[in-house]
Amino acid sequence: MTTSISVAKPARAAAVAAIPVTRKRGARARRVVAAIWPPVVVFALVLAGWYAVSYLALAPERRFLLPPPHEVVVSGFFDPIAGPTILTGLLQTALVAAVGLGVAVVVGVAWGIAMSQARWAERSLFPYAVLLQCIPILALVPLVGFWFGFGFFARVIVCALMALFPIVSNTLFGLRSVDPRMRDLFALQRASSAQVLFKLELPAALPAMFAGLRISAGLAVVGAIVADFFFRQGTAGIGTAISRYQAMVQGPPLFAAIIAAALLGIAVFVFFGWLSRRVVGAWHDSAS
Repeated sequence: MTTSISVAKPARAAAVAAIPVTRKRGARARRVVAAIWPPVVVFALVLAGWYAVSYLALAPERRFLLPPPHEVVVSGFFDPIAGPTILTGLLQTALVAAVGLGVAVVVGVAWGIAMSQARWAERSLFPYAVLLQCIPILALVPLVGFWFGFGFFARVIVCALMALFPIVSNTLFGLRSVDPRMRDLFALQRASSAQVLFKLELPAALPAMFAGLRISAGLAVVGAIVADFFFRQGTAGIGTAISRYQAMVQGPPLFAAIIAAALLGIAVFVFFGWLSRRVVGAWHDSAS
């Protein structure tokens, strides 16, 4: 009898200890469901509206203006000619956007750091960052083509120009937003300018920098597509495929290419959101 009671006590303790774990898993599952179902419902409504416009508002001879979703999938993504063309163009656009974003990150972070070190540097350099943002990119693309050709390098420059300003502005904002009390603490410890920059300012600026990076990542994809529309030489990207399908009035492949480009932008945004949570961690509210 004593042995059975002694065995039952650890079992009961283990069951009691498992209750918080089970509750935690249930709460996590409910949060996942609560985060997923709103976009799923909206997606279903969009599909229903899409089908309604295709079959009810458009005549059969004008249905190429908005082909139904299943026709876009079959004649676009799974077509033996259009499918590989879209996939190849998407990979090329992703490569150009990644390289252009890398250039923009290096230049933009260095630019923001330079402006944060002195007010005269900010007054001297920030107006040119704003000027670069205000000039329509469509006006700069032909000049980039004349100066640097119409190949991969020119496409990268267009991506970098489009993605530069959010990184510059958010880096400067993050570096300027450091708690003054922390600055006083570093001053009391007689920290050098390099120590203040790398041990205080840059870690504190990471949430703002990643916010700008998420915006710039989407702009880099847009820049790669815009460059494809203007630069018809070199390896074709998804923008070239969109332009070709538009000229040939091929509705389903055109919509498939546009959807592929949109999915690329969403994937890039989600990836940098995940990277932000991994790098920033749980020490900042933006990671939640």
